[in-house]
Amino acid sequence: MNYKSTPFYLLLLYVSLSFAQTTIKDAQTNYPVSYATVSFNNGNGLFANDEGQFIFTKKLYPDIDTLYISALGFKDLNLATANLPETILMYPEVNALDEVLISAKIDRKFKVEDIKPHLDDDYYKCWLPTIESEIAVYFNNPDEALKKITKVHFPITLESKDWEKRKRSNADKKPFSTLFKVKFYNNENGHPGKEISFRTIVFRATEKDGDKFTLDVSDEDILIPQSGVFVSLQVLGYTDDKGKLLSNKKYKEIKSNDGSIIKIPTNFRPLLPFTDKISGNKTYVKRVFVNNNKWTRFERGSNFQSTLLQSGLNNYGIGLTFNVYKD
Repeated sequence: MNYKSTPFYLLLLYVSLSFAQTTIKDAQTNYPVSYATVSFNNGNGLFANDEGQFIFTKKLYPDIDTLYISALGFKDLNLATANLPETILMYPEVNALDEVLISAKIDRKFKVEDIKPHLDDDYYKCWLPTIESEIAVYFNNPDEALKKITKVHFPITLESKDWEKRKRSNADKKPFSTLFKVKFYNNENGHPGKEISFRTIVFRATEKDGDKFTLDVSDEDILIPQSGVFVSLQVLGYTDDKGKLLSNKKYKEIKSNDGSIIKIPTNFRPLLPFTDKISGNKTYVKRVFVNNNKWTRFERGSNFQSTLLQSGLNNYGIGLTFNVYKD
């Protein structure tokens, strides 16, 4: 995909849909609510960009009559699509704000420890990201020492432009520019529970980052709970060369035998390598656009029909760097 130029038909699409742009704002501050989740409650949906903007029209989505909007720190909102306003106001979730802990700077001696990411350049061992799925990986806490996460290392598999040269490390790679959202959850009965980060964290990955992207979260004050922590990754979509989220089409429409239209989520690059080198099932998956969605452990016997599981590849090998503070 070439991000330096935009096809003419896409330019026409953007122009024709510009009138349908909707903006989500904080009702108290009037600031945009960045990267809010806009669910259609049918397994599909989209995301607002950094300015809280998204495009929705009845011509694009004729079968959708209600939007389910959610964002970190705000009350969920259900809104009819008929006469959709240009500006949508969201109200802060008071209970969530009360739970935010303002932590003082930890001024103690510490040692740095690392959990290495599991890298792999085999295309056949990879998860194909779609915006309907969020992947979370569990990290246990082996002792009572205070631990602060400073960096997260996300494995990425790059694709060669020339398939015949795919095994060569110096082969030219296919370009991409993709925006991801990162979340941190506590452990609630063995599944991801409440978020323990209180700011929306996103990053843009390109082929220039190599086979892993290292996200610095040292300013976030993310402490690992005694019961462990889940780190999740969720693709938001492609961006322009400045990192601006594009209004790409998120679904392919396929006509079924009965004449109904089925929306199939589009796969986004980069590929995410899975591994069989991690003991146990530490990876969980959920469909983010299904209302009241639930996490499912990624393992055989679950409701996932995946060639990865058939090959024993049941974990996404995220790495961590964290400070272990001395008493």
